[in-house]
Amino acid sequence: MLICVIMLITNMRVKSIRSAKNLAGQIVLLRADLNVPFRGARIKDDYKIVAALPTVRYLLRHNCRVIIATHLGKGAKTDSTKPLAERLSRLLGRKVGYADKNLIGELANKQLVMLENLRWQAGEEKNDKKFARSLAAMADIYVNDAFAVSHRAHASLSAIKKYLPAFAGLLVEREVENLAKVLNPKKPLVSIIGGAKIETKINLLSSLASRSEKILIGGALANNFIAAHGFKIGKSLADRSSIKLAAALIKKYKNIILPLDVLVSKKTNGSSYLVKPVNQVLSDEMILDIGPRTVKLFIGFIKKANTIIWNGPMGYFENDHFKHGSLAIARVVASRSTGKAFGAAGGGETIEALRLTKMEHYLDWVSTGGGAMLAFLGGEPMPGLKGIVK
Repeated sequence: MLICVIMLITNMRVKSIRSAKNLAGQIVLLRADLNVPFRGARIKDDYKIVAALPTVRYLLRHNCRVIIATHLGKGAKTDSTKPLAERLSRLLGRKVGYADKNLIGELANKQLVMLENLRWQAGEEKNDKKFARSLAAMADIYVNDAFAVSHRAHASLSAIKKYLPAFAGLLVEREVENLAKVLNPKKPLVSIIGGAKIETKINLLSSLASRSEKILIGGALANNFIAAHGFKIGKSLADRSSIKLAAALIKKYKNIILPLDVLVSKKTNGSSYLVKPVNQVLSDEMILDIGPRTVKLFIGFIKKANTIIWNGPMGYFENDHFKHGSLAIARVVASRSTGKAFGAAGGGETIEALRLTKMEHYLDWVSTGGGAMLAFLGGEPMPGLKGIVK
């Protein structure tokens, strides 16, 4: 079943907003993902707002009236979209109205208004048809440019498409186009998978392992595979069910490459650590990064790749002592991309690691989606893309 889904994806066609006719004067409901991080009351990083700009500008050039809808955070009453409207106003150099129903009814061509947090409405996460109809009643056309949440069956992503002509935004179009290159790669494909939870990446691992020359495993994810080989992992992050899943993957796929050596410490916030072979971890130690021999091994495989996909850091990179594996991989993926190979990466922590190297712009594609990228590459349902990606 998974293979069938992936075959469909690799031959997909996107119903892009660029194919829509007679846009001038139309009211467009643009579902964006402007769920950016905050530091206190201030926006910490506006990269998702910046990523939405091409679609917004396209609609303005075509004399549309634009209503922007997004969620923010988990829907707490303090999670207002007003700061998003203000930041978008500054980036566009034009006013973006904020949550004013009267303004919605009076929108002129090339004017914009942003709705309040979608998750303030109970019907959003329930994919409620009544709420979807109320959103649809505001507009003539629906555009989904929120790839990062398109794996969720929410009213503003799924049910709404029953009530309006629906199109993909330019960001969604580019996400699909670039991630499809991983599913139908120029070989050899080398996949680099880190992070923590194996259960969220099982479909991704199965999908990529079947088409990759090598699949390089790091981060806390690797602990489960190391334990599945019978080695001690001390107090490292792992669990019994994940170890069982890792054992099954090892048995099925012979191209999974695990760390040779690791950095261990007794405390995640400590400054004392040792480099050890994977079979010498003590009971009171934690694995917190890949070691130098592993970095050299992984880099050797990456340099031979024509397609590279990376999701998940190689260690506990939030601590400066355990960021070196992630940064070394980030640098070689970036240096190999844009010409020598097609390089793509995604996931919040992966992007953070890339940005520490200041080389993220060298990659051919940096996805705005973490869970959505996993779902897409793993052949899982994408309710937000149904009907606009065929």
